[in-house]
Amino acid sequence: MKPPRLLTIAGSAAGGSAGIQADLKTFQELNVYGMSVITAIVARNPDTGKNVHAQTMDAIEAQFSTAKKQVGFDGVKTGMLFSIEVIEKVAQLLQQTDVKKVIVDPVMVGKLDSKLLKDDAIEALKTKLLPLATIITPNMPEASILLGGRVLNNVEDLKQAAIDLHDLGPKYVLVKGGRLEGPAVDVLYDGHQLTIFEAPRIDTINTSGAGCTYSAAIAANVVKGKSIHEAVLLSKSFVTTAIEHGFTYTEMVGPTYHAAERLKGEAHAITVRHV
Repeated sequence: MKPPRLLTIAGSAAGGSAGIQADLKTFQELNVYGMSVITAIVARNPDTGKNVHAQTMDAIEAQFSTAKKQVGFDGVKTGMLFSIEVIEKVAQLLQQTDVKKVIVDPVMVGKLDSKLLKDDAIEALKTKLLPLATIITPNMPEASILLGGRVLNNVEDLKQAAIDLHDLGPKYVLVKGGRLEGPAVDVLYDGHQLTIFEAPRIDTINTSGAGCTYSAAIAANVVKGKSIHEAVLLSKSFVTTAIEHGFTYTEMVGPTYHAAERLKGEAHAITVRHV
């Protein structure tokens, strides 16, 4: 049987830990056929200091068209889009397809608080792309930005953020509480009910790409036919195991280990509560 097909539209992370690279590694681990549209290359030029090297609209459209015609896709996951122009182009391309499963990771802030979305593109993200989403997966800083700078300090704040973000049009909202203290708590809202997913917090700094990996796993499970709730549950276990076995080759923050669940034979138990 052929695996389901999943297209990721995101930035390329030269270090291999995040973005397109994290997405494709996750897809492979979860037996999904992955394709990519690279929106920007993220790599710091040592001479100029430039960190984001954007692709042209022609390049983005060409990649999308090639994936669509050569393979086709059962779902689309978006990550770093960077600018108004890219967001509008991606929204236009999605509306020209009949794809029903769209997972939007509204990438704005990197692990080290690096800016991955231009300030003037936030409104376009909210009005053009989020209404097309099956589920959005913001982390706390991203949820705060989408809500006009609201401060999020605890799980109650995450609950209200999920409810308010749902008003922007996505069918489901998952607000990730990775920056809270205590257990790793995420809040899912489906328009009617809030669900809390809780995992043990792993004491490590090697978490580069964890958010990309989490949303990529959700996308993979969704195109495999899992419900949103089951996809989040399976994906939180997957990313928690990947974080637990993260590593680094240098003194810099290292990646999560995408193959950990398969190679270590481990799956973390996740506590689920409906509230």
